[in-house]
Amino acid sequence: MKITAVIPARYASTRFPGKALAEIDGRPMIQHVYERTAQSRLVTRTIVATDDKRIADAVTQTGGEAVMTSVNHETGTDRLAEVAAGLDADIIVNVQGDEPLIDPAMIDAAILPFLEEPCLRMGTLKTRIKCLHDFLSPNVVKVVTDNFGNALYFSRSPLPFFRDKWKDLKDESFCSGKLLCYKHVGLYVYRRDFLLSYAVMPPTFLEISEKLEQLRALENGISIRVVETEFESIGVDTPDDLVKAQERYMKRNK
Repeated sequence: MKITAVIPARYASTRFPGKALAEIDGRPMIQHVYERTAQSRLVTRTIVATDDKRIADAVTQTGGEAVMTSVNHETGTDRLAEVAAGLDADIIVNVQGDEPLIDPAMIDAAILPFLEEPCLRMGTLKTRIKCLHDFLSPNVVKVVTDNFGNALYFSRSPLPFFRDKWKDLKDESFCSGKLLCYKHVGLYVYRRDFLLSYAVMPPTFLEISEKLEQLRALENGISIRVVETEFESIGVDTPDDLVKAQERYMKRNK
């Protein structure tokens, strides 16, 4: 099976322009993402999709593969679909370009169900929430799943609500596992044909309300398989996030 990982990366990030080229241990962040993605056991090809030549050059100068895409895409999925349309691939993996510490095992875990279940069209990851701050933060997307591991809903609000325990929520309850809840990890796996149709579906009410593109699939009756992972990466959205990623990187590589 041909499995291609595509890493969308643009220069004009609203909160952190040029973050793809911000350095961690002397190398641009996009290079870290590319190299870690290429270490996946199941991915057969890795590509960076960008609208900026500086990002493309940073990838190709170190032996990676990059393709230039339109500057008019509103979402990473649109950029992903443009590349996927020209690929000979069965499965497309969307790896976020701002996840420099992503573990290759996370990518493999998300792909694995697609090798075993031909009917799956879309998948992603979740990891345990272990502190009250993350549970309450609108910047941390939560997900709930059914007994078969398929997403029921994604939200920026606390999910589930824990009605009878709301006033007594503490970090200890999350760390101990007394309250099981999960944050969504923004890595996606698609059947290529489904991705191309998904990208042209019109935005939906819940998607627009929550600003969460994956809700478009749920509102159109598409199941999303959600695999639990013990690994946790750091999404770099701001300069402060970059500092955290740099600190964790140096700690891992002492």
